[in-house]
Amino acid sequence: MLDGVFITHLKRIYHEQGDIYHAIKRSEDSFSSFGEAYFSTVNFLDVKGWKKHQEMVMNIVVPVGSIKFVLFDDRPESNTKNNYFEIVISASNYVRLTVPPGIWMAFQGITPKQNLLLNIASIEHDPREAISVPLNEICYNWEG
Repeated sequence: MLDGVFITHLKRIYHEQGDIYHAIKRSEDSFSSFGEAYFSTVNFLDVKGWKKHQEMVMNIVVPVGSIKFVLFDDRPESNTKNNYFEIVISASNYVRLTVPPGIWMAFQGITPKQNLLLNIASIEHDPREAISVPLNEICYNWEG
């Protein structure tokens, strides 16, 4: 685990007419603030990233499909500097990934069907507060 990253187990409530998936509550310790919520899809085996937010806290859930997230910590003062963290989130591993500012993140679609994530962000999108680099800038084997 990386400093400041949280994994929160979430409730998935079975209902005969369609299940209910919890995402986040304001009363939870990992909640900081609300800026916006958005969905993003990633195609099978495609990789999106690397991106590092300077201000945004991301709260990510995957209600559809399966997505592999890879985080890399290059924060100078972090106890987990130069470490990676990997997690696959899906309906069968239904958790929320909370990522603080300053950590690189990329993600890959794992299932051939639709892979959908929800990010409940602490601030509204501002393209000036995030840094993106090509996949080959951070050493990670996406084919392994």
